[in-house]
Amino acid sequence: MRAIPFDVNDSELRETFFRRRLFEAILPLHAGTRPRWGRMTAQQMIEHLLWAFELSNGEAEVECSIPEPQRHSLKVFLYDNRPTPREFMNPVLTAGLPPLRHKGLAEATASLRVEADRFIQQASANPDATHTHPVFGPIAMEEWARSHFKHAYHHLLQFGLIGGE
Repeated sequence: MRAIPFDVNDSELRETFFRRRLFEAILPLHAGTRPRWGRMTAQQMIEHLLWAFELSNGEAEVECSIPEPQRHSLKVFLYDNRPTPREFMNPVLTAGLPPLRHKGLAEATASLRVEADRFIQQASANPDATHTHPVFGPIAMEEWARSHFKHAYHHLLQFGLIGGE
């Protein structure tokens, strides 16, 4: 189990996390790895993270059903330096998890790496680009980076791949 510091406000830590630490942490993940909580399988978790990166890269789209006034107060979460609560339920997943899109965990993980790299490149080249987040609505790359960091950290904890909290 790896130790990865949690500091959503540290942009260098976030970039290192997306480039290297996330993928080092998921190396021991295998199809039979069971979560400490929740209902996702290992591959569902990787594909769920992949989908979030696809949203931020503009390769997938989602509507935000959260009313505008509520979104503003929810965005505070992106800036507070606390991990995503264990019991957080993504409103997009209330109907259940989507079907798997990849043949296996290795293929899904390879796709996640491609999208994470694409996110780093796009965030650097066009930091003001906005794409819709299912909870926060349209957000720019800085807020997407914060969201991805908290989101991925949460799922690494869920699968016991990092220590912390």
